[in-house]
Parts: sequence; structure tokens; C-alpha cells
Amino acid sequence: MSLQINTIYESIQGESTYAGKRCVFVRTTGCPLRCRWCDTSYAFAGGTTMSMAEIMAKVRGYSSQLVEVTGGEPLAQPGTLELMDRLIQAHKQVMIETSGSIDIAPVQPEVHIIMDLKCPDSRMSAHNRWENLDYLKATDEIKFVIASYRDFEWAVQVVKDRRLLARAVVLFSVAFGLVKPADLSTWILASGLDIRLNLQLHKFIWNPRAKDV
Repeated sequence: MSLQINTIYESIQGESTYAGKRCVFVRTTGCPLRCRWCDTSYAFAGGTTMSMAEIMAKVRGYSSQLVEVTGGEPLAQPGTLELMDRLIQAHKQVMIETSGSIDIAPVQPEVHIIMDLKCPDSRMSAHNRWENLDYLKATDEIKFVIASYRDFEWAVQVVKDRRLLARAVVLFSVAFGLVKPADLSTWILASGLDIRLNLQLHKFIWNPRAKDV
């Protein structure tokens, strides 16, 4: 089996509870969603068809044991599950970042899931697959990208109504350039909820438009 791969590279993990750690990123091509604030639209098409052996050889060429499978939307390609099997067998610490619009039930329990829930300003909130919440582990992460105070209020209500803090780690991330980190920090503090602020460190370290960093 093969996968359409946009790029494979090693960098510093910019987001999640693993922020700051060395990480290999396997970025797949393609995504069925079109979020208004998307910063990886270059991964919607193109890339290179690679066999599992080619992908694994590329990953092994880097020193990091932490590997994130991302996109695009990695679960849009059925071969992603096989790839994660191979990474687990190679004793890698495997993460997947997924939009939450595709069934995560088949994802291996060894995989650390970072699942987005799309807020209204993304224009993709109708695609949230709420059934996915039942397959999350307590160590997995639910991420909301906040593009406005309206998004924040919506996300807080979802956290409360669906008892998300009892299901997984909850992160609120700024939509870069649309919400200031200081404002989101203030809103989180005022909410009184145990929500983690999630910043995209790579956009502060390098040019926000830079790819593969």
C-alpha cells in the first residue's frame, strides 16, 4: 500500500502538550475540509506517492522517536492506519492530528490523538463528527482553533455541555492573526475552566508563512 505524501521533515513540535519537543512530521496530501483560517492549504493537492517502505526509510533517517502524522487530513487516506502500525512496530511514539470529521474508531490505541473540533468561524463546524468523542482516551487532546470571541463562547459551551474536560485534554488555540494570544489567555482565565492555551510556537520562531518548520 502507498500514501500520497506532501512532505516528511523533522522540526520542533509547535503545538499540543508535546510543544517544544523534537518531532518528525509525516504530512499527507488532501483534506475534505476548507477551514477559513487553514495554514496548510498547500497540502490539499500534489505531493508524491510513496510506498510504506519509502516512508519508513525517510522517518528512520531522522533521530526523533516522536512522529506526528498530519495533513491535510491523514485519515482521508486508508493507508494511514497501516503506516501508523508500522511506526508502532518500529517503536516510535506516534501522534495523529485529525480534523474530527472522519471516524477515529479504527485508530490504534497506542496512537496519541489530537482531534480538532471546528468552531463556527472556521465555516466547517457542521462537519464535526461528535461520535468521535466516545473513542478518545483521557491522554488524547481536543483542540479548538479560536478565530473570534464568538468562537470562544461556542467552544466553552461545547466543553461544558459535552463534559470534555472529563474525556481528554482540552486546548484552545488562536487562529494566527485573527485573535491575539493575550486576549485568548484573558478569556480562558475568566472562564474558570481547566483549558490549556495552545500556541503555534513555530510561527513565533520562524516566519509564520514558512513551510516544513
